[in-house]
Amino acid sequence: MFFLKLSLLILLVAAPVLLVTAENVITCYGSVQRLRCETGLIRVKSAIYGRTDGSTCSIGRPPSQIQNINCSLKIPLISKRCDGRSMCEFKTDVINSPDPCFGTFKYYNTTYDCIQARATVACEDGYSTLDCGNDVIQIFNANYGRTDNKICSEELPSSQTTNTNCYAPDTLTSVAIRCNGKSRCTLQASYTIFTDPCFGTSKYLAVSYFCLPRPVQTSVTCEGDNAVLTCGEGVLKIQAANYGRTDSTTCIAGRPVNQITKNDCYATSSLTEVTNRCEGKTSCTVPASNDVFSDPCVYTYKYLTIVYSCVV
Repeated sequence: MFFLKLSLLILLVAAPVLLVTAENVITCYGSVQRLRCETGLIRVKSAIYGRTDGSTCSIGRPPSQIQNINCSLKIPLISKRCDGRSMCEFKTDVINSPDPCFGTFKYYNTTYDCIQARATVACEDGYSTLDCGNDVIQIFNANYGRTDNKICSEELPSSQTTNTNCYAPDTLTSVAIRCNGKSRCTLQASYTIFTDPCFGTSKYLAVSYFCLPRPVQTSVTCEGDNAVLTCGEGVLKIQAANYGRTDSTTCIAGRPVNQITKNDCYATSSLTEVTNRCEGKTSCTVPASNDVFSDPCVYTYKYLTIVYSCVV
């Protein structure tokens, strides 16, 4: 088993998200990959499956299996599985990654940060309360499902805890909309809220989050216009974003009733798209349009809501 772990001690940076260490783990296919933070929680920066050199995971392999060094495939599932946890361990052959180069012996190369954040877990039908006191919540990661066979497993038959590849779609977006920018919020771990991603498996809601200092600002831009964010001092820190519609009172002038009645409309790319365009800049412009976010609810007139702060 080949297991390489490189650790670099990093100074705390002057930003709300504090970096503790940067880590890199390389694991041969079929072995166990373990991501671990002695302090803080995991945030995966990149996860690659393939081969980019001829020496890694090469012992006992014929030349034909290690000569292709232009083989790589991004594996976003590792981020989804591990972000927000202090330790994440899994057998690489259960990831079921597509084969980017048939006949080549491959390995997983994962780079991640350990960051200062908080985490909470609510077992199925239970509740979690996120509380930042005088600060405000920013959701880092969330999943309703099961990625670990030990969490929320007491007195349950093994048949209900063996499936550890269980993810409810859009959990992160749903939790972020409910909690980001608030000082306190309560969440229920229920399929009625997040849907049932794996029938017969006992699920839980795992959430990790930051507490950011006030003040926060909110920008609302009707569909077809541009959101313009500007910081007089400091740079932009995006806390929440949604392109869609969550009420029947915003951006309704001149609109027929059928275009404003749907109030559960969320573009899943909202936070990622706005963050990529604005995070760390002194100003940015984001079009509130289907061309940027795709159309999450056809025939509904949408708007772009962005919650942000200026960090010095």
